[in-house]
Amino acid sequence: MDTSNDFLSIRDFSPEKIRELLDLAADIKASPKTYAAALHGKTLAMIFEKPSLRTRVTFDVGIQQLGGFSLYLSPAEINLGKRESVYDVAKNLERMVQCIMIRTFAHEIVQRMAEYAAIPIINGLTDFSHPCQAMADFLTIREVKGTVAGLKVAFIGDGNNVAHSLMFAGAQLGARVWVATPLGYEPSAEAVKWARERGQQTGATITLTNHPVEAATDADVIYTDVWASMGQEAETEQRKRIFLPYQVDSELFSHARHDAIFLHCLPAHRGDEVTDAVIDSPHSLVYQEAENRLHVQKAIMFELMKGEAVLRPRRAEEREIVHT
Repeated sequence: MDTSNDFLSIRDFSPEKIRELLDLAADIKASPKTYAAALHGKTLAMIFEKPSLRTRVTFDVGIQQLGGFSLYLSPAEINLGKRESVYDVAKNLERMVQCIMIRTFAHEIVQRMAEYAAIPIINGLTDFSHPCQAMADFLTIREVKGTVAGLKVAFIGDGNNVAHSLMFAGAQLGARVWVATPLGYEPSAEAVKWARERGQQTGATITLTNHPVEAATDADVIYTDVWASMGQEAETEQRKRIFLPYQVDSELFSHARHDAIFLHCLPAHRGDEVTDAVIDSPHSLVYQEAENRLHVQKAIMFELMKGEAVLRPRRAEEREIVHT
C-alpha cells in the first residue's frame, strides 16, 4: 500500500495500489489457509458509534481467520468526545492493540484518530465515505465482469457516503460512473471534483443526472442504497415521496444491459429503493458482494497490521524521565 499506514479513504491511494489490494483480496479469498496465521497474536479494536451487521461480522471473523483477535467497543463503552476524547482513546489504544477500526458519524473523527494514534486506523464507515464497501463492490464487479475499466456503473438514489466511495473507486479503476439523484440530493461537490480529476488520469468519467432512466440505460452495473441513512430517520417519510421515482424496479432495470448486475450495500429496504423482483433476481449479487467485505477487509488488515509489533516500543518522546 502507499506510505499512509491507515485506510481512511480510497482517495488516499494510487490506482495501482487499489488494484494490488483487490488482487490480494482475491488471493486471500481463493487461498485462505495461506493467510491463516498471518496476524497471529495481533489484536484489532473495533469502535462502533453506529450499529452494524456486515461490518461487525466481517471484521470480527476476518481478524480471527488471519490468526488474530478482535475487541468490540460499543458506543456506551467509549462515547467518543463525551466520556473520553478522541485523543485519549487513540493514545490509550495504541499501547494495547495493533489496529483500530472505527465506524462513526463525522469523517473528521477517523481523521483525528489517525492523526493521534501511532497504529493503523481503518474507516469502517463515516457519513462522508464507506471505503471498505466500495472495495467489496469493485471486487465483485471484477469477479463477474473480468474488468472494471470502461464499464458503466450507475448509482441510483441518494448521493451519500456510499455514492462518494463508489465514485472514488470507479475513478481509480477507470469506470464510467453515473449518479442519478433527485434535485438537491447530489453527491458533495468536493467528492465529485476529486473523482473527475482522478478520472482524467485513469480514463474514468463521473456523470451526474436527475434522470434515473438515463443512468440505467446500457448500464453494466446498477447500484442503490437506502433513501434515509442512519441519522436521517426523521426525514424518512419525506424522502420516500421524493425518491419514489428512483426505485430500482424491473422496469428501470430493463434499461440496463442484458447481462447487467445489481448491487446494494445492504441493509435493503425492500419495496422502497428496490423491489423484490430485482434484489431476488439472477442479476442480483448482493450476497456475493456482502461476502466480499470479508475478503477485502482481510486484505486491508493484512497490509496494515503485518508490520505492527505486538509489543510496540514507546517513542522516545513518550518515555518517562528517570531521575538518578
